[in-house]
This record gives sequence, C-alpha cells and structure tokens, in this order.
Amino acid sequence: MSILIVAEQRAGAWNRMSFETIAAAQQIGKELGQSVEAAVLGKGVSGLAGELGARQFDKVYAVEHDLLENYTPDAYAIALRQLIAKVNPYLTIFPHTYQVRDFAPKLATAAGRVLVSDAVGHRVEDGALTLVRQLFQGKINADIRFVGEPPYFASMQAGAYRADLVQAGTAPVETFTPAISAAEIRTKPLDLFRESARAVDLTAADIIVSVGRGIKEAENIPIVQKLADALGAELAASRPICDNGWLPMERQVGSSGQTVAPKMYVAVGISGAIQHLVGMKGSKTIVAINKDANAPIFEVADYGIVGDLFQVVPALVEEIKKAKS
Repeated sequence: MSILIVAEQRAGAWNRMSFETIAAAQQIGKELGQSVEAAVLGKGVSGLAGELGARQFDKVYAVEHDLLENYTPDAYAIALRQLIAKVNPYLTIFPHTYQVRDFAPKLATAAGRVLVSDAVGHRVEDGALTLVRQLFQGKINADIRFVGEPPYFASMQAGAYRADLVQAGTAPVETFTPAISAAEIRTKPLDLFRESARAVDLTAADIIVSVGRGIKEAENIPIVQKLADALGAELAASRPICDNGWLPMERQVGSSGQTVAPKMYVAVGISGAIQHLVGMKGSKTIVAINKDANAPIFEVADYGIVGDLFQVVPALVEEIKKAKS
C-alpha cells in the first residue's frame, strides 16, 4: 500500500499548498515505511505531472479527461474513486483548499469512510498513524486515528508543513483516463471562488515582522514598524493587537487570521499561544524576541533573543542599517 497525494492545479498553475502537502506525504510515507505516489487531475496535465516527476515519488499519475478540464465535484470524485481503486492507497492526502472542501467529503462518503480535514500535524507510534487536528479555534489539539480498513482520507492545513522540505527525485509518469460520462456531471462550472480582496496579502511576503502584546500600547507600534522597514518586511500581529484595533484585522496571523510561511518570521513580544503558532509555524526561519525565557514561542524558534523588545528592537534596527550601508 502507499500514500497518495492529490496535488491541486488551476488553469495549469499549482496551488502553493500542494507542495506543503507533498512534504507531509513524503514525511508520513517515510515514517510508515510506505511508498508515496502523486496525482494531478485535469485536461492536458502531462506537463504538470512531469513537474511532479522531478520529486521523490514512486509514481505520478496524470489523470486526464475532457470533463476534468473545468472543475466539478462530481467529475473529481468519480475520477479519484477510480484511481483509488487502481492504486489501493493506505491514505489519500489533499491540501485543505476551498476546492478540496467541496469534493473530498463527497469522495470519502462514497467510499464509506470519513475525511479528517484540516490536520496540522502527525505522529507515527508503533507503526500507527495519528493525525493532529485543532478544535475550538485552536484551543484544543485532538489526536485522531483511523479505524477499520483503508483507504483513509485527510487534508492538511495551509502552513502546517514546509514546502521547501519536499524531496527531489525521479518518478515515472503514468496517464490514467477515468471513465466519466457527461450524464454523471450534475453541476455546471461557475465562476471560480475568490477570497475577498485584502489590502495586505501576508502570504506573499518573504519576510514578516509580527508584533504581540509585549508592545504594551498602540503608540509603541512604530518601534516594530522600523524593524519591518529595515528588513523590507510586512508588519503583522497576533490577535490581541488586532482585537484592540491597534492594527487592522487583515494583518492578523493565526488560526482566525492569515496562515503564512515566509522565508523569515520575526515574532516581537509574542508569547506563542497555539492559536498564533498554527498561523506561522511553517515559516522557514523563525526569530523570536521576548523577555520571558519560558515563552512557548521559543519552542518553535530557530533563533531566540531573551530581552526587552524596547531595547532589542532599536539595537537590531541600527545594526541592520550599518550592515546595509
């Protein structure tokens, strides 16, 4: 048996979460000692399948059909049921996108199984897989294990795994043509879902400087803004800062804000509550500045500075300016 990851593309362009989920599949497969295979659905997706073939998979499936050119939940569910019957995977993993939320429950139900959606992590103990899912806006972590016979289904939360950890390799590509008839498609494709426009898209930032309650009052925000400016970074915040109206809600990072995975995330005066960590733990490099040496943020930080942010941040700004001059 194997782990099957279903990567998402739209009009020939990858959804960035696909590669985060590939990293998850590769890690789980390695820990379970199972092979990992990948699939991409659509029409004319051989080129995309070839791109997946440059990653560490045992096989890549280009699932091709005219009725897959435009997404419909019926066509995707039918095609994947047939692919799963052929591949017989232990676990099928999806990125937790709007599209997956639409068709994956239908697919799992048709197979007589449940879907563990929006998982934020996993463990393998005694050869058994445990998925971690958050409840009540991240206040509780629930450990979930599958029972019964596979196939099993799961989707992974954005930012839960790091896309830069995807392993390169060489995999054979096989074209799979499912049997789908137009009569089975009960829905007609409409305009693609689009999130409401944000003035700030933190997910596109390479560097983010985020401020928390340690800043004490709104009048002190410019201290951290100077650090963001010096680094060429976007300014973000934990929930209390946005709840107080010190920064707009669109700059909030966390379970009820944006999920980000920049090259560098600088957490200033942020203790590291789980609700915040879930929104940024996929960052490539995490730098934490906090006067509490026992703050949870240091558990995920790559670099930590224990000190008063009102002294540390201005000193950092000056050193950055010197380095640039």
